[in-house]
Amino acid sequence: MSGDAEYTQEFVDVDGARIGIQVYPEPAGVPDAPAVVIWPAMGVRARYYRPFATGLRAAGLAVVVADLRGTGASTPAPSRACRYGYRELATDVGAVLDALKPRLDGRPRLLLGHSLGGQAALLHLALHGADRVDGLALLAVGMPYWRTYPGRRRYGVLPYTQGIAAVAGALGVWPGWGFGGRQARGVIRDWARTGRTGRFPTLDGVDAEAAVGRLTLPVLAVSVDDDQYTPHPTVDHLCAKLTAAPVTRHRYTVAEAGAPLDHFGWVRAGLPLTRRVADFAAGLPRR
Repeated sequence: MSGDAEYTQEFVDVDGARIGIQVYPEPAGVPDAPAVVIWPAMGVRARYYRPFATGLRAAGLAVVVADLRGTGASTPAPSRACRYGYRELATDVGAVLDALKPRLDGRPRLLLGHSLGGQAALLHLALHGADRVDGLALLAVGMPYWRTYPGRRRYGVLPYTQGIAAVAGALGVWPGWGFGGRQARGVIRDWARTGRTGRFPTLDGVDAEAAVGRLTLPVLAVSVDDDQYTPHPTVDHLCAKLTAAPVTRHRYTVAEAGAPLDHFGWVRAGLPLTRRVADFAAGLPRR
């Protein structure tokens, strides 16, 4: 970690919550560098992405990493009093983009999400419009629809996801027992619904499934070898919903990484991915 760049911790207030963001220094010698805003996986702190953020910065990108609501530096901590779900996570993405607007104007802008963070970024664009960014990168972002898992594994995914939702409903919060960290029951409810139905829920009266299909901005979708939570077919299932968007689909292999991979390990073996993301950002249509 000694070679990783330092960041400045900042905060964005939204609807009684406070979202922590880590702002990395501008890349040296790259005026108006393309900017990427990273949204993490469920229960994963923003600081976990520091090696990947450092690699993106070295590739010429300005980098910001946010903590999802209730994780890391973001508040409120999940409790029985918290009722937020996917709708609020999508709103948080917009609030951070608004706060960063003075720094992002005049340069290409990319949202990058990992797992749940990718779903939140995608839903924000679908529900609130894609005019504030130029592209979307989805890294290990699938839909945990039980029917998409290979072989007999699918028959374990359904009771697993629905069991977690049942516990969260009974306790009023998901305690984080072996999965996802402590989470608000609304987040778990919405996540479990996607696992059961393979579809996004209706949010704020909007058919999110149909809204995703209307997105037209460029998308980079990457699945990862040996991903225990979002294997390749789950990412394909999500990509199939992007019927109007130009999707660049890539499978990140162990051979390309030169290291073992899984749902989280790619972050620390992601140097080839940083170059791929930088190339994608460089090819986005200029405003």
